[in-house]
Amino acid sequence: MKILDNPSKETWAKKLARPTFKTKQINKIVKPILRKVKRNGDKALFKFALEYDHVELESLFPTELEIQSAAAAISPELKEAIQVAKTNIERFHRAQETPELVDEVMPGVVCSRKSVPIQKVGLYIPGGTAPLFSTVLMLGIPAILAGCKEIVLCSPPNKEGKIHPAILYTASLVGITKIVKAGGAQAIAAMTFGTESVPKVDKIFGPGNQFVTAAKQTATKHGVAIDMPAGPSELLVYADNSANAAFVAADLLSQAEHGVDSQVILVTDSEQFAKQVIIEIEEQLEDLPRKDIAKKALSNSRAVLMNSAEKAIELINFYAPEHLIISVREEESAVNSIYNAGSVFIGNFTPESAGDYASGTNHTLPTYGYARNYSGVSLDSFVKKITYQKISPEGLKNLGPTIEIMAENELLDGHKNAVSIRLNYLKNQKK
Repeated sequence: MKILDNPSKETWAKKLARPTFKTKQINKIVKPILRKVKRNGDKALFKFALEYDHVELESLFPTELEIQSAAAAISPELKEAIQVAKTNIERFHRAQETPELVDEVMPGVVCSRKSVPIQKVGLYIPGGTAPLFSTVLMLGIPAILAGCKEIVLCSPPNKEGKIHPAILYTASLVGITKIVKAGGAQAIAAMTFGTESVPKVDKIFGPGNQFVTAAKQTATKHGVAIDMPAGPSELLVYADNSANAAFVAADLLSQAEHGVDSQVILVTDSEQFAKQVIIEIEEQLEDLPRKDIAKKALSNSRAVLMNSAEKAIELINFYAPEHLIISVREEESAVNSIYNAGSVFIGNFTPESAGDYASGTNHTLPTYGYARNYSGVSLDSFVKKITYQKISPEGLKNLGPTIEIMAENELLDGHKNAVSIRLNYLKNQKK
């Protein structure tokens, strides 16, 4: 992990650059997959399962026996942990519900707004090097709470043709019944275009590798929304010597183990502390089963020395991390100065892992600097806000002249006439 000593602002973009995607090469692989699924439907999904997952599927859906067996394969301790996480996530996301807004903006003119669920949503759950059953909770719970009419979950099968038991168990616990054995870009294609068995959805959620990410971005060109642009996982820790170096190292490694293209950043005012963290990383790394992945991610990572809190905060907001841990003496001031971050973890005893699993916040967050303009997934992600207005005759008399003047000055006489014809009608009714 390389140490950068007070880099100038002009160099931040280069020195903190995320690992780059080879977009053209990825799209050369992804686009034919999308075309084949669009053209051949289920047949293409079976073919890609054989080609990429190395399994000849008998069905795209798990049987009842598979679902029951998955529950039996889960330890009581894991079931209890999943239930605690489910309770916290449900509670925090249910608290995000907003009542219908109704306001009489002027006499006789009533405006309102309410949330309406997105009817069909697709959830992509990775199941390869790390089966993310926690993501089933993060996406399934708000989808259920929002009242989405149809929820489709796609996850890749293993070489035995089965979805990871923890994913199946969690999906069943949450209440998701439409589960598809499909992974990668082909799963995104199925939810984008629909097949004989997989319904076309209105919005696709979920993390994935660079091929899944590219497929999701292509989906937006075919009338399907996505949760957000997303890339590899990332974490920035802002810490001074009041923090615990071992804790900081553990947090950095927790994200480095996600993938070889992940990136972790330490921002601190102390070179001695940075060196302590690096020593801790090297020691803790040897005990990680995924240490080879983490080592490659650490080659993309940096420890940045900043000689003032103001410059450190400016750099953090520039970088716009997916996850941000703040572990400094002036905690409140630092937290209140952050405006670009996916999710913030405050204090020495708030590991990023808490948000990944069970604190209640959502772990589906914007990466690659998109925290500048995107929020993480929430209950709002699964609803649309529809506005309404109702104007009484008296209200139109009050508001109509304003509309007429504005429409006339925009040279839109048809707009003006839609008001004028009504006002004339009301005037004539009095005669």
